Order: sequence, then structure tokens, then C-alpha cells
Amino acid sequence: MIKNNIGMDQPNEINEKNMISELDSVSEMKEMKVVSHMNSNERTTVDSTNEELDQLTFADNMEPITVSRKVTHGKGNMAGKRAGRFSMLLGACALTLGLTVAAPSAGAQKLEQGVRSEHVLQLQEQLSDLGYFDAGMTGYYGTITKGAVRKFQQAQGLSADGVAGPATLNRLNKKAKAEGETLRQLAKLIHGEARGESFEGQVAVGAVVMNRVHSNAFPSSISKVIFQKGQFTAVDDGQFNTKPTQTSYRAARKALNGADPTNGALYYYNPKIATSEWSKSRPTLLTIGQHDFTR
Repeated sequence: MIKNNIGMDQPNEINEKNMISELDSVSEMKEMKVVSHMNSNERTTVDSTNEELDQLTFADNMEPITVSRKVTHGKGNMAGKRAGRFSMLLGACALTLGLTVAAPSAGAQKLEQGVRSEHVLQLQEQLSDLGYFDAGMTGYYGTITKGAVRKFQQAQGLSADGVAGPATLNRLNKKAKAEGETLRQLAKLIHGEARGESFEGQVAVGAVVMNRVHSNAFPSSISKVIFQKGQFTAVDDGQFNTKPTQTSYRAARKALNGADPTNGALYYYNPKIATSEWSKSRPTLLTIGQHDFTR
């Protein structure tokens, strides 16, 4: 829960607005339900049966798994039939065992100005590790990110157009390991603040963080927004350090990709337990689960 309005006077550089990409669905895959065992939380006490259950999670823009079912039915062509059946069997075994295919690296995509996603966040982290990017991690491909990409391209003898295509991203992946620390921090905050909420409620908490990143009143960095003093109860009481779930990661990715169920909220609180009169005095935009969201 956001506790108060500390740190509102900090200016920051505005990054440009959003471009949203959605998670791809997996074709012909049976829905797998995951039961989430929640610890009791005094801030959010929603019945766990209302929490949206996860399906197998894949990164944005990932191609769906396909299992070859092409079988030659020509007379006497038993080899073709066996090959088709074997391919189907392998696919069935993979699904039965719960195997997943690793998401493609950002090198399989084209990232350019205007894109907003977890892959841009990964790009920024890698460029920062190499000394080309010294701004806040936002997940948005703005002019600063474009300039950093251009500098990297020039240093590597690549076409310096500021667009991170496959050649640039593959070279970058060879130079710096993608740690995903900022995505992990956002997932941990969502888990600590809203693990008892619906999936929409968890995305909403992540969206508040992203809205702050793009607001003049808060730091222009996901990490700095999360750790700004006195802002999030989960950071102050240690619940931020609990292990996030796949649902928390999914919600973090949705928020990074621009999903915002709150319509621009900068604050939220649980009216049943909140003690801050300042929070209660602000007009409520909407209520999702146990949280009222405000600007």
C-alpha cells in the first residue's frame, strides 16, 4: 500500500508515451491451472479462489508451440505415418511433462523508438552495463535509448541508425548478459503489495509504478520509484523480499507493456486499514479489489 506523498518535489526527465504489446496465446495447448497458496495479508484479504489462474507463461511476441501432424497417407508409406505419429508423441510428452520452450532473446526482435516492453528494459540494462546508457530504466524506447543504441552501433562497426534490429541485439547479447533485475524488482513489489488481489489488481499496482516513472512528480526510473522512501509498505516491512510468483511476473510484464487498468493513477490505498488522511482526501478514480486508486 502507498502510504503518503513523500518525494513529490523531485523533478525528472519525461520519457515518451507508450506502445503496448500483448502476450501471445499458445495454440492447441490444454489450459493448465496453477493453484496459488497465499499467506494471509492484513492489507489484502481476497478469497484465493478469485485469483486468476496462470496458464503456461511465455514472453511477449513468442511464437506458439506447434507440433507437426503432417502424415503421408499414400499406400504403403508406413515410414511417413510412423514419422508423423512420433512427432505427435514427442509433442504430447512435452506437454505432459510440463516442458516449456525458452522465450526468444531480444535479439529475435526489432526494437525502435516508441516501443514499450520488457525487451526494451532488458536492452537498457545491457547498454547500462556496457556504459552507453546512464538514464533511468523505464522500459520505454525514447530518444535517450536511441542515442545509446547509436553509440553502441558506432563502437561495434554496425549501421548506426539507432534502431536495435537483430544484428545489433545479437551483438549486444554477446557483450552483456541480460539479468532482468528491474523486471524482478517490479514483480517483487507487485507480489508484496497485491498478492491477494486479482490479476487485474496486480497489474494495476504495476501500472501505478509505471505511471510514476512517466510523471514529473517522481523519479524517472522504475527502481528509484519502487525504493523511494516511505512510498510502498511492502518495501518498508520486508514483504518486498518474498519470492514473486509467475502471476506477479506476468502482471509486471503487462504493466511494462503499457496495460493500465487504473487510467493513470499515481496512488492507491486500502480504505479499510489506511490511516493517512491525505490518501483518503484524494478523489477516487476507481476501486479494484481491496484498493482505491487515486491521482
